[in-house]
Amino acid sequence: MAEFLLELFSEEIPARMQARAAEDLGRLVGEGLRKNGLTFGDLRTLVTPRRLTLAIEGLPTATPDISEERRGPRVGAPAQALDGFLKGAGVTQAECEERDTGKGVFYFAVISRKGRPTADVLKDVVEQTLADFPWPKSMRWGSLAVRWVRPLQSILALFDGKVVPISFGPVTAGERTRGHRFLAPAVFPVTSFADYAAKLAAAKVVLDPAERRESILDQAEKAAAREGLILRQDEGLLAEVTGLVEWPVVLVGTIDQAFMDVPDEVLITSMRAHQKYFSLLKADGRLANRFLVVSNMETADAGAAIVAGNERVLRARLSDAKFFWDTDRKHRLESRLPKLAERLYYAKLGTMSDKVERVAALSRRIAQAIGADENLAERAARLSKADLSSEMVGEFPELQGVMGRYYALADGEPAAVADAIADHYAPQGPNDRCPTNPLSVAVALADKLDSLTGFFAIDEKPTGSKDPFALRRAALGVIRLILENGLRLSLKPLFIAAHAAFTQPLSIGAEQTALDLLDFFADRLKVHLREKGVRHDLITGIFALGGEDDLVRLLARVDALTDFLSSEDGANLLTAYRRAANIVRIEEKKDEKSHAGDIDPALLEAPEEKALQQGLGEVRQAMVPALAAERFADAMTALARLRRPVDAFFEAVTVNCDAPAVRLNRLRLLAQIGAAMGAIADFSKIEG
Repeated sequence: MAEFLLELFSEEIPARMQARAAEDLGRLVGEGLRKNGLTFGDLRTLVTPRRLTLAIEGLPTATPDISEERRGPRVGAPAQALDGFLKGAGVTQAECEERDTGKGVFYFAVISRKGRPTADVLKDVVEQTLADFPWPKSMRWGSLAVRWVRPLQSILALFDGKVVPISFGPVTAGERTRGHRFLAPAVFPVTSFADYAAKLAAAKVVLDPAERRESILDQAEKAAAREGLILRQDEGLLAEVTGLVEWPVVLVGTIDQAFMDVPDEVLITSMRAHQKYFSLLKADGRLANRFLVVSNMETADAGAAIVAGNERVLRARLSDAKFFWDTDRKHRLESRLPKLAERLYYAKLGTMSDKVERVAALSRRIAQAIGADENLAERAARLSKADLSSEMVGEFPELQGVMGRYYALADGEPAAVADAIADHYAPQGPNDRCPTNPLSVAVALADKLDSLTGFFAIDEKPTGSKDPFALRRAALGVIRLILENGLRLSLKPLFIAAHAAFTQPLSIGAEQTALDLLDFFADRLKVHLREKGVRHDLITGIFALGGEDDLVRLLARVDALTDFLSSEDGANLLTAYRRAANIVRIEEKKDEKSHAGDIDPALLEAPEEKALQQGLGEVRQAMVPALAAERFADAMTALARLRRPVDAFFEAVTVNCDAPAVRLNRLRLLAQIGAAMGAIADFSKIEG
């Protein structure tokens, strides 16, 4: 068994493309080898800003010999059929056998192929991989026809210590590579992956991205500790910086004190977005006037010149941010509202000003329902999008809402209004903080419900993996806002009220839009609760009742139903329900009519059917007040009493008896079992 080592050395690969490129390289080469009959052991891919590396262990030196038998046409078949078979099999007629199969005499070809040297297969597979490589963006260089993410400079390809002459454009593989661009640029030969990794480490290249990440994080945390500060965690930035350096060196810089009156979020965003700097925090969580830069260099002055250069660039960046901050505060947030009429929200849904008007009206309604101040909710909603016209948000769109809060506070708006402006986009994901202040919750709900209703009403729903308007995220936000705050809200009336607020023509009516949205929320709720172990079929069974659009009450039903079905009585009653429902369904189809209806007590002959009728009456009598009071556990307890009379009925009573009237009466009795259980959930949707 032998080892294969491949390195594709190029100009800098964008950090965002590196992980996917390494995954694609391993997948494509691995698939190509398997198609050629090659098995192998460990396959590993690594990536740095300038190199994609693949190492495969346990490869045989040649593909296995193949012996294959093919049956051709019948002897005496037209010459054209025989010629086609011989050409496809690569044999002559003389090399074929004639065999009697019992169904006639046919030509058979036995094809034997010697295995190919693995090096030849590797050459073909890798060259095909390079030609087909799925870069999100690629380029040609010079007058060459081939494409790569950046100009490819060299290929290292070794199988069992020998060069595999892979070619791509003008580049042909060899046994050499080079180290760090500045610290160790000399070219050197390698003989194996172990030799390659060791020599790169000596040449100031950390090959493994996981190792580079850990090095950056470790250096950053130690640098922060030396300053008496705390590193601000930022997984996204850490991943990006890992893809920018081959030899990470973390250095500490200082933010000019003149910029420290600018909001922390502005400084952090500017440093992160433009310079890829890590922020350091004080013990109280406030931003310190220190930052971390990850250099790709070791210098004789311990990075002093690098730090000085970065501080100089940062001053220019933060001067712009301070200018935006000072300029924006010269105008009241409210004065920016007319500008929203010039900003299109969506072609079929009007301007951003139209959206604000709708959200303001819906915020009042929700605030009233959850006990928040209606006037303040409307005020916060009207100001919620005003910062979109500010200079700061124009430069840093990710600060929308955040800057609105600062400008509102500067204008003297109530703190709760300012907080609602900042919070109305939240939560924006499963790990994002969920607002709890009633005013913030009202505006955040209104904003999301308006978006969901509008796009569903113009039939712009998510499809498959496509969700261009982030409606799945908006629905999850609504679910979290309601459940985590324990809000007793009926969704359907809110969907209809949101629909009525649109002055633009909508292609789908309010009732249908509300029903579509309830189905959509049922699916989103299943996804949201899956991690908590909640069964999706229970949610489906309760949503299927129709009219259940209070998520808090729905989950209370689900919890009670979960406990009920986990009990012996509940599990057995579900089995009995299915038996009863199947009998009724089959007989209704046969009789071509429904068997719902009142039972005639005079036709009840067996003691077991009389006991079942009595049990159904007692269960209904107990369930109706329990369900009305939302005592779902009590309703389930009452329902569990049906188990024994139902079991006894099926053991002793023949439903399809000879007397038509008695048979109909018994079918109606079975139908009432389903009707009684249907007050809890649609049990036909519930799995075993």
